[in-house]
Amino acid sequence: MMAKGTRQALHGVAEMVLAGPQFRTSGSIELTVRDGGFGTVARPLLRVRGTELVVDERAIPMNGLTFTQLAAAADVEAGRPEGVYKEGSGLTPDDTIGIDAGEAAIIERAFAWGMEALVRLDPNERPILWPEHFDIAITVDEVNYGVSPGDEYLSEPYAYAGPWRTRVGAFWNAPFGAARPLRLLPGATAVHDFFSEARTRVASDPVREP
Repeated sequence: MMAKGTRQALHGVAEMVLAGPQFRTSGSIELTVRDGGFGTVARPLLRVRGTELVVDERAIPMNGLTFTQLAAAADVEAGRPEGVYKEGSGLTPDDTIGIDAGEAAIIERAFAWGMEALVRLDPNERPILWPEHFDIAITVDEVNYGVSPGDEYLSEPYAYAGPWRTRVGAFWNAPFGAARPLRLLPGATAVHDFFSEARTRVASDPVREP
């Protein structure tokens, strides 16, 4: 089976070629945004850049390979971090990778904006790219702040703020809190401003009653 689009394919790589091998080797599923793409934070040291997987500065073209074949080329074993979470990309190691370079660049830009905005929001928190939902996020004072490349809720890149206790008001336009498409937030500064407004409104808006 072919991955259904660039976002799902990159999610599969993050889950089965980066996070899974890292979890089995180093005990962590945490990924990070770096070097024009994203990669592991511990061994094995792997990163995605556009349509390539980079291993020790060796670039492996991903398109047309299965996740199993890609992992073998990187000298790791494909597979999600079993027993850690239930959701994920919905793909299997034998599915075929198909990534559009232009769409990958949009996703990488979204993650880069999110990384910069989150570091500015709270320099003491380290943004993590999570393989479960394929989003970069931090948690500050019981509020999750992050950027997603798109998902079942919204099919385009968006920034979000999700208070653990949902607030009431016009700002809070999503079931989990607030979401804004990145096409309305053109750049890291705009994303940071959205996060900052969410932080202010969390402090002032009433909590939704059960």
